Amino acid sequence: MNQYASARRISLALGRDPDEIGSELIAFLERAMPPTFRTLLDNRPILGRFLKSRPQTVSAAASQQNVLAPDLDALPVQTCWPGDGGRFITYGQVCTYDPRDGKRNIGLYRMHVFDQRTTGMHWQIQKGGGFHYFQAEKLNRDLEIAVAIGTSPALLFATIAALPEGIDEAMFAGFLANSRTAFARGKTITIDVPADAEFVLEGIVPARERRMEGPFGDHFGHYSAAAEFPVFHVKAMTHRRNPIYPAIVVGKPPMEDKFLGDATQQILAPLAKLVHKEITSLWAYYEAGFHNLLVVAIEQRYQKEAVKAALGLMGTDQLSLTKCIVTVSSGVDVRDWHAVVRELRANFDPHRDFIMIPKVPLDTLDFTSYRMNLGSKMILDATRKPLRGAPLERAATDIGGVRSIDSRVLDMAIVDDAILLVKLGGTLAEEPGGMGTTAGMEIVRKLVARPELSGLTMIACVSEDVDIHDKESYIWGVFTRFDCERDVVFTETTLRGISPSYRGVMGVDATWKPGYPKPLVMPEEIVRRVDEKWGAIWK
Repeated sequence: MNQYASARRISLALGRDPDEIGSELIAFLERAMPPTFRTLLDNRPILGRFLKSRPQTVSAAASQQNVLAPDLDALPVQTCWPGDGGRFITYGQVCTYDPRDGKRNIGLYRMHVFDQRTTGMHWQIQKGGGFHYFQAEKLNRDLEIAVAIGTSPALLFATIAALPEGIDEAMFAGFLANSRTAFARGKTITIDVPADAEFVLEGIVPARERRMEGPFGDHFGHYSAAAEFPVFHVKAMTHRRNPIYPAIVVGKPPMEDKFLGDATQQILAPLAKLVHKEITSLWAYYEAGFHNLLVVAIEQRYQKEAVKAALGLMGTDQLSLTKCIVTVSSGVDVRDWHAVVRELRANFDPHRDFIMIPKVPLDTLDFTSYRMNLGSKMILDATRKPLRGAPLERAATDIGGVRSIDSRVLDMAIVDDAILLVKLGGTLAEEPGGMGTTAGMEIVRKLVARPELSGLTMIACVSEDVDIHDKESYIWGVFTRFDCERDVVFTETTLRGISPSYRGVMGVDATWKPGYPKPLVMPEEIVRRVDEKWGAIWK
């Protein structure tokens, strides 16, 4: 557990800082396009890494030193959270091959253990394994798969990386490790399996078979609801001698996946510049579960090029699942949340700079629209606009009267004179009609209409479990709990033809609402037992 739970462990696993890998990769690709003898000669070390990236096939695999009949009960598969639907394999790297052309994909998907021989296969939208299964079902064929548990750091990072569709994760792992990734033919299936894994589960996912999977405490900090997903049937288990079973627990950030996710975007984010030359940097915030908040820095060469870039990213591979994109000008540190907020204060005018896109694909784990895989997105353009002149003038803000607006206001905090966070009272399990529905939005509407708050950029109401004085907590509490189409309002909204126009302060009802899955809370008894063991470990 927690193999990658710090930036130092990530650097040790990869052999160097992820930022170095990303910078080196983009520098080589920019210089080598188009390739010339001179550029290849000048970049021999990284060229050598590319040449070594091609996977290799071996006849004897460490992962196949022992071959067993399927018995998932023999593995120490954990139940992560008290509300989970059962035990889940959480580090299963699922190898699939496109039934049309044989191209490989390796993805990390949770696997709900149903019994000794079957698990769920949680293929979310926009996942390579799910695309292969889609093609197999079209051909009315079962899909052979191999699940590797416990691989090299390079293959794990390649597995979780948001690589473009069709790029072989095993090849990218070879580039990261500077050595070829080995595969061997499966014992009971006709596809190749990772040769150096601790465990490999071989089997099939039959066409058109579904079973209820979940719920599961996920990295958005809430339970993802049970739903029907394909079923994996295990035909054989193979493993190394004296194998080690790795696992991860995800939940309300920060957790171990913070460091994994940050490292992969440090490596791959620079590649966005190859397609979008105007992008200078981008950063997805782990506090919001990565897909809920992306900040992009733009060097604008014409008006609204930032919006063009944001729309392009919303249609690009895994980034297409992003819910909220904030664009800022080149030179702004996209990883510095407070710098981003200051840009919003100075440059965001909702009349010109807010775009909402309703009824589009959204992350499977996003529950705010109440419809799996569907929801809404928004773009907040906070780039500097030379043609508008000086930064926006903002009136002075006086929050002294906020508590008098409603008795349920418990606490307030202002972030960089731009965002007012308001904590509302009430339980997290109110019935429809309580604070989670009409009352939450009612208070938001009152707040955005107050003249003394007109100098703010945004007002967000959150529930009692959010610490509005802690950045990790309030980014999580705001950006995982609102639907752009339903829960965002402005001081003034008018309609011109079919085009809405917004003015004033942006209000967000980010309170927990009836119908939302419950947030993840560990029982006090478990917390006490862990605390006791933690103290003993460090004595």
